[in-house]
Amino acid sequence: MPDMSASASLAMTHLVPLAKEVDENKVTPGVLGFIVFAVMAVAVWGLMKSMNRHMGKVDFKEKTDAAAEPAAGSPASPAKG
Repeated sequence: MPDMSASASLAMTHLVPLAKEVDENKVTPGVLGFIVFAVMAVAVWGLMKSMNRHMGKVDFKEKTDAAAEPAAGSPASPAKG
């Protein structure tokens, strides 16, 4: 089984000539770096928007259990002993 798939080897053959044109003293991220950064930025924006929507649905006030509270704190309840 080969180490690289056909599409990966095809991509490498197209990228190698581009890499030879790059100045050895100057390294830049290029278009691919910009595309990756832009996709990550859009993903983070989407996640933050989703989190904001979900946090809006959360009720931060604690609900008390009405059935358990009078039985535990009632002075009329029989003492165990």
